[in-house]
Amino acid sequence: MAVRMLADDKIKFTILTEAPIDPSAPTAVELNAGIDASLKISKDGFKWSAADSDKISEPALGSATNATVPGMGNYDLGFTVWRQFAVIGGFDATADDVFDAVKVKNSSLWCYARKTDKLATADWEADDEIMLGAAVVTDTPKTSNVTGYIRYEITVMCQTGYPFITVASGI
Repeated sequence: MAVRMLADDKIKFTILTEAPIDPSAPTAVELNAGIDASLKISKDGFKWSAADSDKISEPALGSATNATVPGMGNYDLGFTVWRQFAVIGGFDATADDVFDAVKVKNSSLWCYARKTDKLATADWEADDEIMLGAAVVTDTPKTSNVTGYIRYEITVMCQTGYPFITVASGI
């Protein structure tokens, strides 16, 4: 019997700073070697979805309706990253890997999100469904908070989207 699944603790998000051999079918080895951002970004600031495609309407001269079809795809992408600091003051470069990957404008990244019945902390495996993968370019991080955790909003621009793909087998 199939059951509905709550999304809580199920979204895995991985950032690659180098392109996988095939960005439309990354391997588990490539994804597991990437930066696991699943526990370093806020649910509130997470936008990782297709948006409405451009609409094309070119009816025939004698047509009575303005029928449209989907054109170029669009994506609504971005996330809010928490800065990671050492427990006893100072900066922890190894823990701040997500911010380090996104802090420079025009950085090229390949990001992949899994939203299935697996826990966010579970490793990627061959045949896992990727909700949306995307080759992106970063914009300058924005800050708007003066209370709460130190965080930055990351706007990314989709260069190529890969909706509902599968993790490839192999290395």
